[in-house]
Amino acid sequence: MPQLNPSPWFTMLVFTWLIFLTIIPPKVLAHVSPNEPTIHNAEKPKTQPWNWPWH
Repeated sequence: MPQLNPSPWFTMLVFTWLIFLTIIPPKVLAHVSPNEPTIHNAEKPKTQPWNWPWH
């Protein structure tokens, strides 16, 4: 039963994790969002009451 021989599967597992841990994280961490959040003023805008024309 060849599936019980861990030799080829273990090397595939090790190389896969090496790729995941060395190549992919820097690419993900280098990603910059195109829409950076802007800092809003702390003071709230003053609103005027709305006069309802039908009331």
